[in-house]
Amino acid sequence: MSRTHPNPAGDAALGRIAVVGDGRMGRALIAALAEIGVTAAGPEPRGATGSGADIVLLAVPDHAIAEAAAAIAPGPLVGHLSGALGLAPLTPHESFSIHPLMTVTSAGARFTGVTAALAGSTPRALAAAERLAAKLGMSPVAVAPDDRAAYHAAASIAANFLVTVEAFAEQLASTAGIDRAALVPLVRAAVDNWSALGAPAALTGPVARGDDDTVARQRAAIAERAPEQLALFDALVDATRALAERSRTSAAPA
Repeated sequence: MSRTHPNPAGDAALGRIAVVGDGRMGRALIAALAEIGVTAAGPEPRGATGSGADIVLLAVPDHAIAEAAAAIAPGPLVGHLSGALGLAPLTPHESFSIHPLMTVTSAGARFTGVTAALAGSTPRALAAAERLAAKLGMSPVAVAPDDRAAYHAAASIAANFLVTVEAFAEQLASTAGIDRAALVPLVRAAVDNWSALGAPAALTGPVARGDDDTVARQRAAIAERAPEQLALFDALVDATRALAERSRTSAAPA
């Protein structure tokens, strides 16, 4: 349902904001903007014109951005929240993009402390993106158009693919009577170590130790209990061996 949150004066730096798209990101943005006292209309349905807004944020899937932008009446700055796309889908509007480097679940999200990739078609549009990011407590970074696909792929690997790997671990652990909660401290420690030390120094386990017999026993167990995951296991072992080798090479004395 579309609504306008109370704050008739709006925000002096940002003006009135409309959010188009009633998905997880759209709802999270509306909630976050309301918390900081910024007038925000929405979430508006796709096809909304953005009438009365100074800034329109399109919180819609990438494939729907161009269509949603085409419906916006001339006048406001128009921004999207895609990490992978440039500004071309927002033509002919004066436009910007702001991609929060975070995940948004059905429980919502907090934007404070999150990195945001920004772009703007004009200095005014980029300045608006910077003000909005700062207002939400995010740290802006510039990502060039040619780098956006690689940037977004890195984000998908770091978040989405990690969950896929943990689902594999959970599936296999369940065959031994171990539930997901037992794996959580291990996962958190691995992520904390990677964050503090970097991947080479954080790597542990039988592949890093060169314990091929243990890896072979693991592979046999997966072939028996989760054969559909064997290709994924083999690919992960190969990638981990390569990482371990790079770590040994870099640590070797000159």
